[in-house]
Amino acid sequence: MSKLTITTFLSLDGVMQAPGAPKEDPSGNFGHGGWMFPHVDADFGRFMTEVFAKADAFLLGRRTYEIFAAHWPRVTDPADPIAGTLNKLPKYVASKTLEKAEWSGTTVIRDVVSEVAKLKQLYSRDVQVHGSATRRSMVGSGYSCVSRSRRRSGRVRQEENRRNGTE
Repeated sequence: MSKLTITTFLSLDGVMQAPGAPKEDPSGNFGHGGWMFPHVDADFGRFMTEVFAKADAFLLGRRTYEIFAAHWPRVTDPADPIAGTLNKLPKYVASKTLEKAEWSGTTVIRDVVSEVAKLKQLYSRDVQVHGSATRRSMVGSGYSCVSRSRRRSGRVRQEENRRNGTE
């Protein structure tokens, strides 16, 4: 039986938002897109490589799926530890609104709780949740999750705000 694991990017002051490009996730009028990547270092790269090496499948919310599907299928180097894993392993999208998933190896699921029970039986290694929306669906479902987070301190955010004139 697999573990359901959650990987999120969360600042110490509570920001949980897609960390990549400036316009990647503007939900909630978030104006600091790309907040994390100026702080990425070799330790972060090793951490993410280790996380992805433990996966048998991925469980994504619709928004995370849309962000991932807009980028990762275009990264075609099979030696890339993130893209290679995302592109070859099964992906499940928890959504009530997504009609069809175009990314190869992706299945849309509607009943998250019962489907996750099946996924946990189907796989032996991690079924990984990346992002936050799917996690809300799991709260109160009786499933225990292992959470992995990378955090950014409030001081780093304050410094970024000072540099950007958005204090």
